[in-house]
Amino acid sequence: MNALGRIGAFLVGDKQADRAVPPSGFTVQLTLFSAAAMAFLCVFALALSLAAGRLADRWGEELARSSTLRISAPTDQIEAQTQAALNVLQTTPGVASARALDTDEQRALLEPWFGPDLPLEGLPIPQLIEIKENADGFDAAGLRLRLQAEVPGAVLDDHTRWRKPLIRAASRLRMLGWLSILLIGGALAAMITLAANAALAANARVIAVLRLVGATDSYIARAFVRRFTLRGLGGAAVGTLLGMVAVFLLPSAQGSGGFLTGLGFQGAHWLMPLFIPLLAAVVAFAATRAAARKTLRELP
Repeated sequence: MNALGRIGAFLVGDKQADRAVPPSGFTVQLTLFSAAAMAFLCVFALALSLAAGRLADRWGEELARSSTLRISAPTDQIEAQTQAALNVLQTTPGVASARALDTDEQRALLEPWFGPDLPLEGLPIPQLIEIKENADGFDAAGLRLRLQAEVPGAVLDDHTRWRKPLIRAASRLRMLGWLSILLIGGALAAMITLAANAALAANARVIAVLRLVGATDSYIARAFVRRFTLRGLGGAAVGTLLGMVAVFLLPSAQGSGGFLTGLGFQGAHWLMPLFIPLLAAVVAFAATRAAARKTLRELP
């Protein structure tokens, strides 16, 4: 019998063997609820992991090709040092463009912390210069030496200290997301094992009768494995659907939404949760098979 034939026989089942498996009751409800709840949590773990990765990638890309030059000098020297810094940047290999931010742009940067009515004119605010790199990038150490000699009040921030923590945070968040999914799968396996053991123990008499008429333990075990696998698949399908709907209904964040920007699935990532019911069925199959073999060996 080929693989498709075995799968078809597994889905159809055997009416005689199925009598040993309770069609309703506590074990059925536990299996369905556990599979649905774990699949629901799995959807959110996956969504958060993907969203964290996208956020860190976006920040990393934005910071990777941009730098900031801060000029702190007396008011009467700011303009001269700014022009000197721009002249240095224009002759620096790897710098695609450089421009000084105007007052409105600097106010917009400070507004989240100090409010919209900040009087910049009366405050010693440093002048900021935005630097855009080309594909080759520039030599930050060499540029700092030039600036130190020609523009004493200039401080270069090439965003290296921002990129490295973001990359570390992204890798850790991805790892935690996959670890959460593994833990959810383990919890589902444990709950299904308990439910299968309870069902086998509750039907000990029926199993004894089946043995008397010649049924083997593997024949009886297949019936339990089939029922609990299908229950795990059905419950996980419902939980996955509810989780995807919940993620879809999350409010979309605005540009200043911080971490919540882009939370959820995007594009082809919407297909990834569809594998969760299949994985739940595999977990249910393995857990029930192990539990059935162990319990049937122990039953008299």
